[in-house]
Amino acid sequence: MAYENFTLDIGADGIAVITWDMPERSMNVITMGVMDELDALIDKVASDEAITGAIITSGKAAFSGGADLTMLNGLFDAYHAARDKDPQAATQRLYEESRRLSLIYRKLETCGKPFVAAINGTCMGGAFELALACHGRIAATGGYRMGLPEVKVGLFPGAGGTIRVMRMVETQAALQMLLQGQALKVERAQALGLVDQVVAPETLLAAAKKALADGVDAEKPWDKKDYRLTGAQKIYSPAGYQLWPAANALYRKETHDNYPGARAIMHAAFEGLLLPMDLALQVESRYFAKVLQSPQAAAMVRSLFVSMQELNKGARRPAGVADTKLEKIGVLGAGFMGAGVAFVTAKAGMDVVLIDRDMESAAKGKAHSEDLVKKAVGKSRMAGEDGEALLSRIHPSADYADLKGCDLVIEAVFEDRDVKAEVMAKAGAHLSASAIFASNTSTLPITSLAKLYKKPADFIGVHFFSPVDRMMLVEVILGKKTKDKALAVALDYVRAIKKTPIVVNDSRGFYANRCVTAYLLEGHKMLSEGVPAAMIENAAKMAGMPVGPLSLNDEVGVDLGWKILKATEADLGEKAIDPAQKALLEELVVRRERLGRKNGKGFYDYEGRNKHLWPGLADIAPPKPADQFSVEELQHRFLVVQALEAARTVAEGVVTDPREADVGSILGFGFAPWSGGTLSYIDTMGAAAFLDLAKKLARKHGPRFKPNKLLRDMAAEGETFYGRFGQQSGAEKAA
Repeated sequence: MAYENFTLDIGADGIAVITWDMPERSMNVITMGVMDELDALIDKVASDEAITGAIITSGKAAFSGGADLTMLNGLFDAYHAARDKDPQAATQRLYEESRRLSLIYRKLETCGKPFVAAINGTCMGGAFELALACHGRIAATGGYRMGLPEVKVGLFPGAGGTIRVMRMVETQAALQMLLQGQALKVERAQALGLVDQVVAPETLLAAAKKALADGVDAEKPWDKKDYRLTGAQKIYSPAGYQLWPAANALYRKETHDNYPGARAIMHAAFEGLLLPMDLALQVESRYFAKVLQSPQAAAMVRSLFVSMQELNKGARRPAGVADTKLEKIGVLGAGFMGAGVAFVTAKAGMDVVLIDRDMESAAKGKAHSEDLVKKAVGKSRMAGEDGEALLSRIHPSADYADLKGCDLVIEAVFEDRDVKAEVMAKAGAHLSASAIFASNTSTLPITSLAKLYKKPADFIGVHFFSPVDRMMLVEVILGKKTKDKALAVALDYVRAIKKTPIVVNDSRGFYANRCVTAYLLEGHKMLSEGVPAAMIENAAKMAGMPVGPLSLNDEVGVDLGWKILKATEADLGEKAIDPAQKALLEELVVRRERLGRKNGKGFYDYEGRNKHLWPGLADIAPPKPADQFSVEELQHRFLVVQALEAARTVAEGVVTDPREADVGSILGFGFAPWSGGTLSYIDTMGAAAFLDLAKKLARKHGPRFKPNKLLRDMAAEGETFYGRFGQQSGAEKAA
């Protein structure tokens, strides 16, 4: 048989070296074709008497990134197309197709010939499950990771990974690894027992051959007659009684039961340990098929993998504009945000001129990068020489003439129109005709700022999220006169720093800040209504938000919220702001000087890394008894108010692509990932049901919950956002 994705080399020593090297791909992924060939290769190894054992390795720098999740969209589409005609047959077919990889791996595991995985780089998901099915695993040293991250995109390791990890690793560590989707360093994987040897890259293949020559057992421990579980693996044992109830409680605490994939891990792990291997794998496959039928999994796969991948590859980049080779970037403002922008830019290999009002301030900005490098090197996330090279690319300065030759300049100065106008003029005097100017403003409309720049066509918004080094989203904002070249350069830059861009049209607060402002306002409103502060925070996390609104407000700065409110009031008048919110923020910021984490006091009091809700909140907003409030209603308020604002941005033409609304909401402000994003939240519920819920909240809590005309029209027509504004896929049909 001819193989397209693998090569097979049978040596005189009887060892077959199977090299995975997919043509025209930078990384190996599992596709239907890969499964077909792997199945045939296992048969070849098992049936050929000349072969004594096999090594599976990669011909690329990485072993494999795992399954091509776009393949799952095909399963989603086929299932939902057949479901209406014959639900039972559709479910049976989904089960059979989704467990095919698990059956292939089990065939490898029981074929009678030893297989060794020679892991030479990143090995994730289904590829790591392949390695676990092998009888031996040898990994090369390096800074790469391996693991089972499927839970992060709404799934779980359904090709045997859950069952094998629970048998190979101490129970508590195994559950943590699976439920958190941990990406393990090589040394950690070895310590857990998931890797047998770690060797230098140049000796990897020789070490794998030596292991086979020395004798690798072709029968896994769990297939031997004398196999016994140990410790908490034995469910009905003292150790099991101690671990499993606590594990379930922690699962509930961390997930609030919002994620079908995480729930399936708990089921498959627990039930699998009560069964022999083949039955355990069958149980895992049934849960995997069940998860695939859930709208949460389909929406998360779409947003967190398919859509994100498309946006990262330039889905919104204008056609016909040549790629820009960015070499020198200017950053105006060396405060926390500007310093973060300088760091990620230098990390991507570009030179950075970091400008501030004087050298002392600019040097402080570079010191931020020095701190980040020191921490990264200390945690072995960066080599010392790489850190030194990064820092050498950051050039602090107080002289705007040093911006000469910059391809792109990003201003990140104080959120004041006059201050921004001043630095624009100073920078513009030294920039070439081809240079692009970007503003990192968080709220001021780009069109109005562009009027202050010498060439509005070359002016664009590039909005980062804090902290810049950790947040993966960048919001690119088009002013009315922004031309394609500015957009292309901005997207080329975002791609170079390895972040995910969304492109939106201009408005006050753009997209992400409009939604997150609605979230923060709802928390403030609840506090003013007498909802206990702890109840506000917990209800938000139960809804799926990563942090409560009060904690988030402290992180971004309570004073920033006050400044934005005052700027909005100045520009749009008193009717544009909420009087209760104004009174709350004025009390905190102006009278009490509680600015948030930055000065150690906001809604919380801070002592180092520890924090607790400020007792004085009870004096400002006296709480009522908690039983006067519905936790479910509080959760709905948090999610609905953000989704409504997202729907308004679509109606206004600020957001034009549902993918960007969903990806931006999860990456930018942590909108309940289980939902797939703000618009997927509405689509999954159905526009009519969402409309009814919003109307109910509007009657009780006011016009901020009033649905717009777009939602009313969609409800009347039975439409979805992806059906009306984007391409339909399995996530929408699962609703």
